[in-house]
Amino acid sequence: MCILHKLSGMIGMLACTVSAGVPLSGLADTTQATATSSPHTFTSNAGVLSNYIFRGLTQSWNHPAIQGGVDYTHGSGWYAGLLAYSVSNKQYAHGWAELDYYGGYNGKFTDDWSWTAGFLGAYYPGANYDHVNPAVAMNRHQTYNNFELNAGLGYKWMTLKVSVSLTDYYGDNTNTGYTSDSKGSTYLDWSANVPLPVATFTNDVTLPLHIGRTHYTSKLATPTPTGGIDPDYTDYKIGINKGFDGGWNLGAACTYANNKAVYNGVASAKSPSDTLNLGGGNVLLSIIKTF
Repeated sequence: MCILHKLSGMIGMLACTVSAGVPLSGLADTTQATATSSPHTFTSNAGVLSNYIFRGLTQSWNHPAIQGGVDYTHGSGWYAGLLAYSVSNKQYAHGWAELDYYGGYNGKFTDDWSWTAGFLGAYYPGANYDHVNPAVAMNRHQTYNNFELNAGLGYKWMTLKVSVSLTDYYGDNTNTGYTSDSKGSTYLDWSANVPLPVATFTNDVTLPLHIGRTHYTSKLATPTPTGGIDPDYTDYKIGINKGFDGGWNLGAACTYANNKAVYNGVASAKSPSDTLNLGGGNVLLSIIKTF
């Protein structure tokens, strides 16, 4: 079964590594522009992940991955960025990378209450369902690309955000084994980045927590071997992050995604005999450098 490969958003583009790695993963504080400082801020990042997990599902076939990106923020609250990950061609046929582009606005009601609105796009250069082995005639040059809008509310270090896909959700439609198109699929994301007491844990230690729910507007046209047809699922995360001088961040986390009836035993895009549980439980490690 080569029909379930990425099921998106980005609570962070890097679920279970750095809890608030990019603006779309949370409601970042806006930069205060002064008469002597520029309102424009540019940053970049690079890192190594033990596994690229997105919304509870592996994107690297449970192998290590690398990431790199650039971000722009304006003192008024506008932001934009690019983020790249290595992905497995066993999940994205003939693919090797995921390129995410995003932007939007982060605002505040009060010092404690905030809001955000933006977009997230995902592009997979060279990846196409036509390269799945064995070939399926109905794929018809179908890509994995996705585009969605998002909006959310924040209170202190907690956020609640919903993302809605304007395209078929990562290429899932009647060409790729679903009963209909999947436009309008949603991801509901509650996340928190709890600051831990300095007296106990030293500076810059946080506890990332997350619960997410993916809802599809379509179902599988053919049941899985265990009878699964509904791709909806819930994912969870708990972790710990430690920041260091010089822009370094170390992270460790545990993630879990349910619905084994659909996501356990998913076939590789390269060979139907090579299968994997895309969800289940995972322990993740990361090291990220921000410049």
